[in-house]
Amino acid sequence: MPMKSKMTLDRVASRFGVASRADSRKAIVAGRMKVNGRTVRDPDIWVSPDTDTFLLDGQKLKPARKRYLLFYKPKGVITSHGDPAGRDTIYKYLGDDNKWVSPVGRLDKDTSGLLLLTNDTKFADFITSPESEVPKTYLVKASGLLSDQVIAQLSAGVEMKRGDVAHPLSVARREDRGKYTWLDVVLTEGKNREVRRMMEAVGFVVLKLVRTRIGPLTLEGLQVGKWRELNSDEMSGLRKMRKR
Repeated sequence: MPMKSKMTLDRVASRFGVASRADSRKAIVAGRMKVNGRTVRDPDIWVSPDTDTFLLDGQKLKPARKRYLLFYKPKGVITSHGDPAGRDTIYKYLGDDNKWVSPVGRLDKDTSGLLLLTNDTKFADFITSPESEVPKTYLVKASGLLSDQVIAQLSAGVEMKRGDVAHPLSVARREDRGKYTWLDVVLTEGKNREVRRMMEAVGFVVLKLVRTRIGPLTLEGLQVGKWRELNSDEMSGLRKMRKR
């Protein structure tokens, strides 16, 4: 059995839509879970969701229907199930029916825009892996007017703090408006806060950041704070990217 097809028991229970991972661990430790007919109390045991049989309180578990959501994340909202500080999370907007889908990658609190959510781990791994080279497009408002030379410098790649190097797919001026330049930045790597750190590396600060596109997916027709299921054409477009 390939190791990539295995995961820990608590993760299987969570992915099957039983409960959150924390609550799944409690149920397993309490002896409520059986794997292939045997009670298992270790939530960290490795199992195969494809071939093993799971019972919770005597009821057979089946994989939850795979869900693929496109969400227009508002600024000021964090991408987690809960927050000790009491800040709003994306699940406030998604509703109870979607509490077991997880973000595909992250958007920081001050970034708005397109966020994918799913319970399909293989799909999520494909979208987030740098090797997949799925382009993510960001609309950036910079803290000043950028010269063509600075934009060319960003396009060629810049060294950020801590020695990371950003290699954007493209950086293009959208417009100069007043004292500020608006850019379209396309990335495939997904380093932590990469756009913000790129701009800081050339002496500017990001005043506004919106992710506008992931691959063929856009925010068109979607209001801030709203979500929808991906349609068949969108899923087909993503599948074609996987076959490149």
